[in-house]
Amino acid sequence: MPKLKGLATGIGSLPHKDVDSALDLIFKYTPQIPFWPQLPKRDIREGMVAQFSENFPGIKVADEGLSFKPEEKQLEIFYDRIIAQDIDYFKISPDFALGIHKFYARLEKQGLKEIEFIKCQVVGPFTFAASVNDDKGVALLHDSVLMQAILKGLIMKAIWQIKLFKKLGKKIILFFDEPYLGSFGSAYTPINREEVVKGLTEVTEGIKSDNVLTGVHCCGNTDWSIFTDIDSLDIISFDAYGFQDKFVLYADNLKDFLERGGIVCWGIVPTQELGGQSPDLLLEKIKEGIRVLVKKGLDKDLLLENLMLSPSCGMGTLDIDKTEKILNILSQISEKIREK
Repeated sequence: MPKLKGLATGIGSLPHKDVDSALDLIFKYTPQIPFWPQLPKRDIREGMVAQFSENFPGIKVADEGLSFKPEEKQLEIFYDRIIAQDIDYFKISPDFALGIHKFYARLEKQGLKEIEFIKCQVVGPFTFAASVNDDKGVALLHDSVLMQAILKGLIMKAIWQIKLFKKLGKKIILFFDEPYLGSFGSAYTPINREEVVKGLTEVTEGIKSDNVLTGVHCCGNTDWSIFTDIDSLDIISFDAYGFQDKFVLYADNLKDFLERGGIVCWGIVPTQELGGQSPDLLLEKIKEGIRVLVKKGLDKDLLLENLMLSPSCGMGTLDIDKTEKILNILSQISEKIREK
């Protein structure tokens, strides 16, 4: 396994409409762990939920967003394709993710010499289910039958990506993006801890293999022990700029997670207001977080060797200049960590 110490990647979304320009930034600033770009400004179908809705029964994408109308026949076909392990039925077409296809072509063309991992992403099941309402205006999160279909379908969407990039012979990182869980525990999240652990265990176990590292990204504050308790989860990705002080409170859970081979992805470069933040200031923030965890009993070398970097969240709503500045700072922090 290549050493992850300080390697940088992205969460997924970028503000570009031109795919090639987005790929130029990705390969310039995250060359060791490049990621395929989600481009919601290019097409409404590239929104983080819509992008993975293709061929889901009853879900339609329109200018006003996603809608759902239950269709029993479609649900039957959907499950037939799952039982048959028809991976290509769950493909993500260029209409929904042109970035994934151009990313693959770029990798084939330019070679893989610098690349340690190829990073992919899928919307998390709870974020997906909370974002789509049924014909009565109730989120699919409340329907146990449809929730199970969502879990199964997203596993297949992930497997399709893994099958595609596996041809290139590199190890793959695949994140399930769960911003919805940033409000876990509030009155607005009608799910319990057991449901979340069970659901995320199902999707990560469904794709885990020797050549795939599974991750969950949550850009809000949450109960981080949910993730450390999932044995099939390799990477926890969090907003280190906004919530590092909350994250380190889970030191005991993180100790067990790291000792069994877990990795922490520090989302250290803020995607909201950069202000006067510099690579050195943000690096010092990471150092402070590590100092706190070491005082709480975690091994410093283990923390450093199993440390990844990213922006704090996706950047699909930003402007291109700000996005490049964020990725440039991220790249500089990565270089400083790896030099030391």
